[in-house]
Amino acid sequence: MTIPNAYEKVPMMFRAQTDGRCQLHYPQRYEEPHVLRWADEWIERTYPDTPKFVEGVRSRTYKINWRFLTDGGQDDSIIRPSIGARGWPFITGSSMKGLFRRACSQKQRDRYCGSSTSSSDPKPGILRFHGGYPTDTAWTENLVDIVHPQQTWQVKSNRKEGGAFALISLHEPEIRFGLSSTMPLSDSEWQTIWAIWERAIATGIGGRVSAGYGQPRSHKADELYRCNLKGQGQAPKLFDGTGEFRPNIFRAGIRGHALRIFGGLTTSPIAEQAVQDLFGGVQGGATVGLLSTTFRPASPDSNPISYIGEGNYEQPVYRIEGELSWSLTRPLSDDQRIALTKLIEALTRFAMVFGGFGKSWRRADHRLFLPDYYDQRGLLIGCHWQWVGQRSLLRDVKIRKPDKVGSFIDEVRQIAADWLTIRGFTRSEKYADKWRETWHPDTVQVWGRPPLDKNHHPLTAEQCEAIRWFHGAYRKAFPQARIPEGTIYKSSFAGKVERNNSSVGRIWHRMYPFINRKKDEEGRSKPIETPAYFEFLTIFPDETPECGEFLDFLESEQRMFQKLWPAPVG
Repeated sequence: MTIPNAYEKVPMMFRAQTDGRCQLHYPQRYEEPHVLRWADEWIERTYPDTPKFVEGVRSRTYKINWRFLTDGGQDDSIIRPSIGARGWPFITGSSMKGLFRRACSQKQRDRYCGSSTSSSDPKPGILRFHGGYPTDTAWTENLVDIVHPQQTWQVKSNRKEGGAFALISLHEPEIRFGLSSTMPLSDSEWQTIWAIWERAIATGIGGRVSAGYGQPRSHKADELYRCNLKGQGQAPKLFDGTGEFRPNIFRAGIRGHALRIFGGLTTSPIAEQAVQDLFGGVQGGATVGLLSTTFRPASPDSNPISYIGEGNYEQPVYRIEGELSWSLTRPLSDDQRIALTKLIEALTRFAMVFGGFGKSWRRADHRLFLPDYYDQRGLLIGCHWQWVGQRSLLRDVKIRKPDKVGSFIDEVRQIAADWLTIRGFTRSEKYADKWRETWHPDTVQVWGRPPLDKNHHPLTAEQCEAIRWFHGAYRKAFPQARIPEGTIYKSSFAGKVERNNSSVGRIWHRMYPFINRKKDEEGRSKPIETPAYFEFLTIFPDETPECGEFLDFLESEQRMFQKLWPAPVG
């Protein structure tokens, strides 16, 4: 007897990755995305009760701050967790042991994990690593994750590296890890063992930890820098259409700025090597980056996602506040540690001054600075980020006057140059001049408006000027004087979003909150938040007529915007 379409009876997990059978990375081809069906078929067949460790195993639970990713290594083209007892995802004992070993001293490593087989007297360790399981069925929710490569598209050219790729990761799981010993141990030694494990897991567990995956809520990593910020903007969509705030936007944004700045200080291959050294990568072989990032929401149990609009215009948005921290993944010498701390501080502040994080970061949030745009078009554009908390408002706000912008940029470039030198990367008079966005005096200009006018009146959100230029004329036509209308609307210079014809523009627009300072009665500085903003335009000129005419306009209308960097010659 022949069963028609027999392959349809085979679960997605066991199908070949071929067109018509199973295509996990191409949801647009099918009525039901295969990757969602893959996940549904898996969780439908798991047992409802969590696996238990056997008697004698000691365990502790840890809450993961965002997503947890581990590679099962079996399914073609997709990363998914190892699947253990009762169909539940689990962390292997070998993964747990490898992480534990790296946090041990040599003496601890030999006692707990075993001495090397290459030693004269190899011995097994006394600990047994039983891995970990989620503590409840919440792991079955929001399994389908996305990865969307952006570096080439954002910095180097208009060529995209590809679309969104699927993987399977656990969303904010609570995981119970198990340990046992081959001999009785005192309570104090068990405290030492768990302290080692907590030091180990603080660096992140699983894959993509430098991008924010696998980070526990309790944090004991080797921290270099932390700051507090808040933001709002358009949230990315998962394959099922729901929105999610993804903390890896911070690493992606700052990695891009590091590439732009290094690209203005040395050749493109060396700039790419320096960025890979910091953030990791696979160019020329897999590299574990020096930096790991973690974002901890101020209210971790609240959902930062909401939806605006209706029908086809419904869009997910986030509004969130929290602590961003950067940590070392391995020890450095004292001089390199100091230089790296200065670098990540500078890069984070640079990102905050000139843009934002996440989707549409090159534009100020239209809901704040052009609120009628959403009402008219049903679209979301831009984002808005700002420092919060007295510590960050005092330490991280480096610009309080327009004339400080140039020195701030020069300082960031000098810190980056010092890092290249101390890390052994060759400086060069040549730079990545072929990239679309390279931070060099010959390739970028910064223009700005002060937050206060001559009468000390603030530049408020309603007085934002340049945001309208992306949707209409910046200069009206005067036929009598033969002056045509000036516009950058839908030009390649400003960027545009159209079906099969989208391009990333060469101009950023930022409304940066003005934070003043005031001395208290004891002479200590206190930050004063105001309703005023700096308005910045960052421009990477090209050869198009629209760009040339726009720069001429800015030069002739300096009562509005002034050129802040590079400083005019003469």
